[in-house]
Amino acid sequence: MMDSKTVTDSQSERSEVIFPSDSNSQGNLFGGRLMQFIDLVGAVAAYRHSGATTVVTASMDHLDFVAPVHVGDLLILKASVNRAFRTSMEVGVKAMVEDPRTRSLRHVSTAYLTYVAVDATGTPVPVSPITPETEHQKRRYEDADRRREMRSSEVARKRELRKSLTLAWHI
Repeated sequence: MMDSKTVTDSQSERSEVIFPSDSNSQGNLFGGRLMQFIDLVGAVAAYRHSGATTVVTASMDHLDFVAPVHVGDLLILKASVNRAFRTSMEVGVKAMVEDPRTRSLRHVSTAYLTYVAVDATGTPVPVSPITPETEHQKRRYEDADRRREMRSSEVARKRELRKSLTLAWHI
């Protein structure tokens, strides 16, 4: 059995200054660009936990855009592994805008991602279990199991749906 790791061992943080090239015509950060930042900081947490050569993003769900991020904002993203399964990990990411004068934070987005640890050939490899220590970490650990069950049933539903689609499904 692999040694358990703590949530703290996996934590990662990323900071970005938002520039005009990151934004739409309203001066707000593109949602896709925020998704990219979320995926990158989440992957670092998954790498840290798994110790794998590579981790791949299996899903991003429960992505909530709570508030806009504007050009010139300082975006802070924090990620940690909520729960580790056999070869996969659920990572939670919280994105905030920091006011550099007051250091106060404004929540702008939350997401949950699933990463799979793989070897050099792309074969999934086992990851260590994770031990939540705080009440907050324990709640996220339990919630991750419920989200995994929902994801699994949704994947099965979509698999069945795809079997019935024809090339003209969009018409």
